[in-house]
Amino acid sequence: MTSLQTTTNMANAIRALAMDAVQKANSGHPGMPMGMADIATALWSKHYSHNPADPKWINRDRFVLSNGHGSMLHYALLHLTGYALSMDDLRAFRQMHSKTPGHPEVDVTPGVETTTGPLGQGLTNAVGMALAEKLLAAEFNQTGFDVVDHYTYAFVGDGCLMEGISHEACSLAGVLRLSKLIVLYDDNGISIDGHVAGWFGDDTPKRFDAYGWNVIADVDGHDVAAVDAAIAAAKTADKPTLICCKTIIGKGSPNMQGTDKVHGAALGDKEIAAVRAAIGWTAAPFEMPAEVYSAWDAKVAGAARQSEWTTLFNAYSERFPQLAGELLRRMHGELPGNFDATVRAYIDACIDKQETIATRKASQNAIQAFAPVLPEFLGGSADLTGSNLTNWKESVAVRADQAGNHINYGVREFGMSAMMNGIALHGGFIPFGATFLTFSDYSRNALRMAALMKIRSIFVFTHDSIGLGEDGPTHQSVEHVSSLRLIPHLDNWRPCDTVESAVAWQQAVLRQNGPSTLIFSRQNLAFQQRTAQQVADIARGGYVLKDVADSKAILIATGSEIDLAMQAADALAAKGIAVRVVSMPSTDVFDRQDAAYRSSVLTKGLPRVAVEAGVTAFWHKYVGLDGAVIGIDTFGESAPAPVLFKHFGFTVDNVVAAVERVLA
Repeated sequence: MTSLQTTTNMANAIRALAMDAVQKANSGHPGMPMGMADIATALWSKHYSHNPADPKWINRDRFVLSNGHGSMLHYALLHLTGYALSMDDLRAFRQMHSKTPGHPEVDVTPGVETTTGPLGQGLTNAVGMALAEKLLAAEFNQTGFDVVDHYTYAFVGDGCLMEGISHEACSLAGVLRLSKLIVLYDDNGISIDGHVAGWFGDDTPKRFDAYGWNVIADVDGHDVAAVDAAIAAAKTADKPTLICCKTIIGKGSPNMQGTDKVHGAALGDKEIAAVRAAIGWTAAPFEMPAEVYSAWDAKVAGAARQSEWTTLFNAYSERFPQLAGELLRRMHGELPGNFDATVRAYIDACIDKQETIATRKASQNAIQAFAPVLPEFLGGSADLTGSNLTNWKESVAVRADQAGNHINYGVREFGMSAMMNGIALHGGFIPFGATFLTFSDYSRNALRMAALMKIRSIFVFTHDSIGLGEDGPTHQSVEHVSSLRLIPHLDNWRPCDTVESAVAWQQAVLRQNGPSTLIFSRQNLAFQQRTAQQVADIARGGYVLKDVADSKAILIATGSEIDLAMQAADALAAKGIAVRVVSMPSTDVFDRQDAAYRSSVLTKGLPRVAVEAGVTAFWHKYVGLDGAVIGIDTFGESAPAPVLFKHFGFTVDNVVAAVERVLA
């Protein structure tokens, strides 16, 4: 068999598996896998450095299928090259609890690096991965010991490039000159609605050239040798590369290729038979010729690559033991041994100082305290560093020619958040990035993806309410905190002072199985006195901050409204009404506590009033239909913060009146 025959059969194996799996499921997208089969063959058989026996090998290349609807392409590659993904798994495509879900999901399918499907986010994850590789290499590699040395490859389609996030991410990738990022563009001119020429007329090569990318245009995406040569050329570039591959969607389908009919639906038995005849594929569905398996098998080569790297790393460990140990610790996601002691000492210092400051400043102080023992901290901000306060004294800005630990993402909130997810997925860093809370709307889908993937991305949101003041309703967050609480597996923290801010940061860092948002105020907030037990209970998400004997009602508050609740409790006490004050910095964490603890905080039978400068509907899960909520169900106004709080009813008198009403 000639080399050309071999690569043709390898690509046709992908086509056969894709169309057969989609047909069996009667659901899926066969067109992209059939169209990109030759591109995948060039990359995975000639360039992609990986070991199917160890999908988490530190120095593997990263592969991202940004156009994740074509998931059968990835599943076919993983199965054929030798990952723990059986033919039965392919038969179970898109079925309940299978290892082959409709779109690739990290930690579900071995070898999948990130969960993709929302177009453009996979590409942006890849930018984050490539940045992580570059920064780790700069920090850990030594002369003759390139222990961090791998590429990030991404497949993208027209849809990924139409999404605005692609501009955010690729623009920054060009500025940072991420030379080990190689993107292969499936230029087939088709989306679900048909020929994209009617709504997508960009000159894509010129667009990426303007970003500062290396562009290799006009590559025949069905010529394995041409794609191979383009990838080889991309590896010599000193900037990221876009390889524009002209393809035919559904390649091999005599009656449907090149049309939207093959994009997102099963071909049907008749057309599948026609494809088999057209490409000369005689194997039955879900059967694979031995010679094709042999051609695709990457287990031996992968083991050899990893063994070669292990030999290098062992020599590196002998020469640079401290660096080697630190790299392994960080890539395994383990925290340094002195982290807990550092946190305890800092919280004690906060208690001693009793500062009344904005929690955004309290956040920066916590970062300053933790960063010296967390070299994996990789901070950043979407152009608002001076307001979000995510930098610290020793932080160094990341630049194209300068490694650092703080990223100026520019005005790119969505891009920042999805890049952070890619950084977290790569390993070696704990990424955090910031913007104003109202602009979390721009980031929301990336937050959802972080929660779905259960990764440790930390999203910092400041200027958290009408307390923003004069900038007015366009910038004053009203519904945002409650809406973030609706995202499953996302922990949201809205602390009230320096101590709660420190604990929020501690818990976000400790949480290795999910993302967190840290939501901070612009305005100064009063320090609250606590016992040692109360300080310990902050980590439980909600706790009794002020209690009295024979409480008649419970006041629940968060963030900037805690001090208002405490003042109202004093005013009620003066009227002979005893009330408990509960601080609830994280409802998500509180809801995970055992029933006994939750009942000890929110005692059954006591009327409840919640106070938060945001929409009211969320809080009825705690106060019930008979309780009261002091909130704001309209947009804000342009005025100084104190004026706004009074205007919208955040006053001691109003809270006292609400308690009296629920007791009546």
